[in-house]
Amino acid sequence: MSFQVRREETLDASGLQAMLHDNPGRAAQAILAAASQNVIEAQALLGQILLDGRGIARDPALALRWFGIAADAGHLMSRNMLGRCHEHGWAGPVDERLAALHYRIAAAGGLDWGLYNYGNLLATGRGVGKDQELALACYRKAAHMGHAKSMNLYGRYLELGVACAPDLAQACEWYRRSAEAGDFRGQFSHGAVLASRGEVEQALVWFEEALRIGNANFLRVSGPQLAAANDDRIRALALRYEARLGELSV
Repeated sequence: MSFQVRREETLDASGLQAMLHDNPGRAAQAILAAASQNVIEAQALLGQILLDGRGIARDPALALRWFGIAADAGHLMSRNMLGRCHEHGWAGPVDERLAALHYRIAAAGGLDWGLYNYGNLLATGRGVGKDQELALACYRKAAHMGHAKSMNLYGRYLELGVACAPDLAQACEWYRRSAEAGDFRGQFSHGAVLASRGEVEQALVWFEEALRIGNANFLRVSGPQLAAANDDRIRALALRYEARLGELSV
């Protein structure tokens, strides 16, 4: 798939992504032109840049419209993004029931992010009946597809024995995979496993990485856990989690 930018210049999707980094305004014009010509990938990308306000004025309502156009044409990530818009109220009132509907469609189509997001609603009973067995099935399928966040949650279910028999060895393996795939919660989980085995130096490496990329909600919950550790080095790291949380909260 390619998008016409000028008569003498053509860019594919990766080229447009690169242009978004180097020249967001010009890239937005190229994306808009391609989306208007019914290029589905461009329609999905237009929805994203409208949602982010990247190279174009931020317009969540218009983003929702373009996600809807692409989703109706079978674009699964756009279907997932419709779910996110409704779940978080990015283009109108929060509607978790409608979010669950879109996530379920994306999940049924085999999209890893759709499985993860639908699993989250199933696990908490938001917008859909609470169903831990089905949530586990979603996380497991996405984890086996390589979805880092789902790997961590699949590990958590295995560790705690939620809707399945406990399997600590498998839980630890999935935490490791999640950490290596770049999920900060997976990195923290893997670090906790290493710390429990007395491998504190390696644990600190993963706690440090989670600190580097983790968001405020993660730091708010994980910092006190580190502060309660028996090892002085881990407790000292908790102070840096607190400091980083302060920076992100400003």
